[in-house]
Amino acid sequence: MSRFCFVEDMRGAYGVKRLCEVLGLSRSGFYAWKAGAAARAARAAADAELTAAIRRIHAQDPANGAPRITAELREQGHPVNHKRIERLMREAGIQGLHLRRKVRTTVADPDAAPAPDLLGRDFTAASPNTRYVGDITYLPVEGGRFCYLATVMDLYSRRLVGWSVAEHMRAELVVDALEAARRERGSLKGAVFHSDRGAQYASAAFAAACRRAGVARSMGAVGSSADNAAAESFNATLKRETLQGRGLKWWSGVRAARLAVFSWIARYNTRRRHSANGQLSPVVYEQRAASLELAA
Repeated sequence: MSRFCFVEDMRGAYGVKRLCEVLGLSRSGFYAWKAGAAARAARAAADAELTAAIRRIHAQDPANGAPRITAELREQGHPVNHKRIERLMREAGIQGLHLRRKVRTTVADPDAAPAPDLLGRDFTAASPNTRYVGDITYLPVEGGRFCYLATVMDLYSRRLVGWSVAEHMRAELVVDALEAARRERGSLKGAVFHSDRGAQYASAAFAAACRRAGVARSMGAVGSSADNAAAESFNATLKRETLQGRGLKWWSGVRAARLAVFSWIARYNTRRRHSANGQLSPVVYEQRAASLELAA
């Protein structure tokens, strides 16, 4: 309780002047505080209403943090800024999900011929279907087993255009993901595909798949996660939002893992807001860019 509240509650018994003197307050300050009571009540009511809206958005997707919730509220017609949303989320104990990566899936092949690094840690693209990154991540399954996900992500929009799930980490895992991307885009000719130097990406089978698709291979340095940071960040986000960030340790089976990943990727591409896209989903970002290009 503030001292002004105490004065208001006890003024009938002791008087404002005496209470202010005892508490070291000015009477003018007290009356100014009292005059602002209606405005404070209105702000408190607005904060409560906004917090309820934040809870609804967060409940739909517990991974949502302040930036995406702010974007969602603005789209719904609430003129809010991110600092206010951060404050209300902090006061309500609402936060997005966090996850630390634990399992290593990259094993370099010392005998494989490396490809040059064509990105140089520049994970941007001026147009779609020109620069891609990919990686492999593990999907824990009940019983101490794993299956594995290989991805192909467009750096222009952060859209996942190809992926493959298998119970092994052989080269066909990454070949299948690249082929899925080729089918989705129609053609990958002239594009760059960047990865780490794992044995799967350095394999002859993957090199041949890239040649068939007209894709130039690019690889980061051995042991440097920063050289493939965009792909690793995507994998961490997927794991955070589908499994471990929700307090789970594994899926009940391979089929359950496949379904969960498929569902999340569909939402990621079409609905999940991305900061690199101005808080637009990858598909919406590409669609808007295409519309602007046609209009020009």
